[in-house]
Amino acid sequence: MQRSAPTHQGPPSDLDRGLDLRLVPFAAAAWTATAIALLWGPGVAALLAVSAALGALVVLAVSLNRGRTEHLFLIGAVALFLSCFAGGAAARVDAAESSAVAQLAREGSVATLTLEITDDPKAVSSNPRQRMILARATTVETPQGSVQTGGEITVFASGDNWAALIPGHEVVARGRLSEPTRAGMTVAIFRPSGDIVSVSGPPRYQQWAADIRQRLASAAQSALPPAAAGLLPGLVVGDVSNQLPETKTDFFASGLAHLTAVSGANVSIVLGAVLLVVRGVGIGPRTGAVLAGIALVAFVIVARPSPSVVRAAAMGAVTLLALVAGRSKQAMPALAVSVIALLAVWPGLAVDFGFALSVAATAALIAVAPVWVAWLRERGWPRGVAEVFSVSLAACVVTAPIVAAMTGTVSIVSVAANIAVAPVVAFITVVGVVAALVGVLSVGGASLLLACTGPPLWWILEVARRAAGLPGATLTVPSGIQGVGVVLVLAAILAFGWWRRGSPAGVCIASLALVTCVRML
Repeated sequence: MQRSAPTHQGPPSDLDRGLDLRLVPFAAAAWTATAIALLWGPGVAALLAVSAALGALVVLAVSLNRGRTEHLFLIGAVALFLSCFAGGAAARVDAAESSAVAQLAREGSVATLTLEITDDPKAVSSNPRQRMILARATTVETPQGSVQTGGEITVFASGDNWAALIPGHEVVARGRLSEPTRAGMTVAIFRPSGDIVSVSGPPRYQQWAADIRQRLASAAQSALPPAAAGLLPGLVVGDVSNQLPETKTDFFASGLAHLTAVSGANVSIVLGAVLLVVRGVGIGPRTGAVLAGIALVAFVIVARPSPSVVRAAAMGAVTLLALVAGRSKQAMPALAVSVIALLAVWPGLAVDFGFALSVAATAALIAVAPVWVAWLRERGWPRGVAEVFSVSLAACVVTAPIVAAMTGTVSIVSVAANIAVAPVVAFITVVGVVAALVGVLSVGGASLLLACTGPPLWWILEVARRAAGLPGATLTVPSGIQGVGVVLVLAAILAFGWWRRGSPAGVCIASLALVTCVRML
């Protein structure tokens, strides 16, 4: 019998070879251990560390006794890694909970704190005049004297002086401490009883970043209508201080809220533009990598080097590796290493929904989107259309359970809205970054550049408004683990119906029945 010629020729792609998932269990172990320490305390984490260490020794002993068994060796290595991370997380959480500020917070005491501001003040939705400010406590004044301390603090304060602070400012203020309401590394909530006692200036690079952000906002306000002027700094550097309330509402309902925070997409666009310029002028790959690294550091400084921005930078760099360089096999190990490193530096990310959304979306772009792109291209879809559709759908599908757990809602129009705005987001981001650089020399020149972003910004605002106004644009589900379950069941029904090629009407009826039950909960 004559064999048919193979349909695929040439070297196998990463998609053909499969993804390298060997580091994924280690990232999952680090995440699990850190989350347990934050949610259930250092005692439980310490017990987990001891148990995992003993289990690792048993598994490794069995593995060595039988000769090298790869699966057993991997299980033992992961258990040992889990033990180390659990022990480290237990020690850090215990140190935070036993700090002087944490003890005063448990007593509800009034104290004078010296705080280092770590993020820009943000308006509180329930009270626009009040600001929420993230800070790090350095000293606390007690009846016995000044005590060196540490720990993350959330400040709720009113007044122009508080609103004008930027990261790097060091302030002294007196107020009441209370215990935090959410799990994490935050040791206390601080509500000042008066104005700031004293302020010391931020580092030069933070002042430089603040000047660039202010000049960009000024240029946008002079070149664009109010809604677009408030939106552009959010799209470019995550500055939402001038964003209109109705814009925030529309973006949340339409599933576009992620565009107004610094995300991995921002970083990918900026680095992609730098690499395109580097290749266009004929600069070598090594020099290009150095220039891209410098651009990444500069972008992080301007967007603020907070944990969320550094997280976005890591996720964006990984996404760029997967989508631009086409090396998805190397991208998954890079994502796993990024997760481990970020959790080691900022353990509070283990219980942060934003971190979970970033990791899930990035994993979807690496593992799911390329498969869907290939499937659609086999059916005649143009590459650009297939990539936009697959990236938007994969990110929305994978993150839907997390959004449901976080907000108790699922945006039905999110995929369509993200596909509609995708063609203009990169253009606005690149022009905005160039305008920010030009604004260092001339705000007027930056305004001229930003004028060309008016039509695409209008398009994004119009898509968000119309999508949010559609009947049933958002589905209300139970928050927490129940919401995750509902979304997963709904996704399973749709997937099963598609896989079995069953009646579309039957799948829709079953889905509507589930939605009706959810609304009755």
